[in-house]
Amino acid sequence: MSMKSLADAFYDELRDALSAEKQLVKALPKLVKNASSDKLKEALEKHLHETEQQVERVEKAFEETGKTARAKTCEAMKGLITETEEMLKEDADPAVKDAVIIACAQKVEHYEIATYGTLCTWAKSLGYDNALKLLKQTIDEEENADKKLSELAESVNKDAMAVG
Repeated sequence: MSMKSLADAFYDELRDALSAEKQLVKALPKLVKNASSDKLKEALEKHLHETEQQVERVEKAFEETGKTARAKTCEAMKGLITETEEMLKEDADPAVKDAVIIACAQKVEHYEIATYGTLCTWAKSLGYDNALKLLKQTIDEEENADKKLSELAESVNKDAMAVG
């Protein structure tokens, strides 16, 4: 695909975001399964539900581009998920594993916040008002998920510090 305009770049980045969200829908249940903290499991399950809705919103954001909603493999998310899966294979105390899950999840959230920040800026510049509204809702959810993970980390990290 050629990127001769900001509209082309927006479309390409939106394709990347769609892939990232779809990858997360598949990956989050593994994190839930590996978490031992009930509060962490609950937060991850809530975010899985939000992520499913985010897929739908990203697909709707394509409407203003006049092009098909078609994912392009997000290599960054693929790498973050691979790293997370490797960390989950480590032999770790449940409290330490929860701390690691939070760390990995926050890396994902920060990547998504950066992506949606860019997409919101571009949508505004391009006059894609509906896409902007949809993407702002998503970035708000990502920022809230990150904040919730930070709050959970305080108690989880204390538990992890008590190990060994």
